[in-house]
Amino acid sequence: MNRLPNLDVLRFFLASAVVLFHIPKLSRNQGLPFYDELPIFHRGHEAVYMFFVLSGFLIIQLIYRAKLKHVFSIRKFYMRRILRIFPLYYLILIFGFTFYNFILPQLNIDFDIRYELWEGILLTVFFLPNVFSKLYSPGGILEILWSIGIEEQFYLMIAPLLYFVRNRYVLIVLGALTTVYFVIFHLEGIEVLRKFRFVFFFIFSGGLIGILEMRKSLEFMKRGKIIPVIVVLLTALFFFTDLLVIKTLWMKHLLLSVLFSFFIHSLSYNNLGIGITNKLLNYLGTISYGIYMYHIIALNTVVFLFLKIENLGIFNDTFTVITINILTFAVTIFISHLSYKYFESYFLNLKSKYRT
Repeated sequence: MNRLPNLDVLRFFLASAVVLFHIPKLSRNQGLPFYDELPIFHRGHEAVYMFFVLSGFLIIQLIYRAKLKHVFSIRKFYMRRILRIFPLYYLILIFGFTFYNFILPQLNIDFDIRYELWEGILLTVFFLPNVFSKLYSPGGILEILWSIGIEEQFYLMIAPLLYFVRNRYVLIVLGALTTVYFVIFHLEGIEVLRKFRFVFFFIFSGGLIGILEMRKSLEFMKRGKIIPVIVVLLTALFFFTDLLVIKTLWMKHLLLSVLFSFFIHSLSYNNLGIGITNKLLNYLGTISYGIYMYHIIALNTVVFLFLKIENLGIFNDTFTVITINILTFAVTIFISHLSYKYFESYFLNLKSKYRT
């Protein structure tokens, strides 16, 4: 599958939205000055939801294309996903448990551990970090892993499902599954799905758009620039203003599922002529997984540093807020670069052995 345009830059934007979401939260919790007046500082969860849509869009297309060529292998699919996701996931897992359970106590820093260590390890090792996060609030380094758990759970179900479904029925099955699950998720009395954020309908909605594109059912999106421009503008309005904020949960999720799916399609396949080729931005998108996974560690380090500096009364509030934001991004990107170059790349290079 050829690399689609603009998606690496989109990944960096989404990862940055998550970072901007967390910086003022931790600063406020630690009594430091913070700034979160702009809507973009409150779009962290939605950025993750778009990540889910993007995953469904790419992964389901990849599986469907392999099925059409009769070369889809569940084993190879899982090996590629393992090599991409697991090394960094388990690295952060080990660091997070070590940090909260052993390092902080050694530093005489109080942190409320609400779980037995064996229980936390079982839940996270076996792909339920979203359950672990919600039940025990284990700390930001471990809590951000909830979204990786959703991805892992999706991989476990989608490969065997599509393997056994005949090609002609894939779109029907996915459409029915997405619709039924969306309804069940939002039913009164079924709190468990919402509590643990099993938002699989976002991933499936991206997959539906991906298959519709492959079946040439979205050609109307390419005949002119009006529809793609509207989609892009609506998405920008959502992230940078409060004009599209909806209180009712099912309506909000429906809007985001549709809007994000068409937005990703517009960036990838439309005739707007938009192609962001800046090498730096594309590289930052390439290391966006690391940016997402490491940013809480970087943020905690920067905030700890400023807690010490704040006691000296050297900087005013504005300087402190700006510097915390800049340093958090700088440290996160630096760590992510080193991780990608010297750790993740080793495993990513092994993926070529499992390509169909």
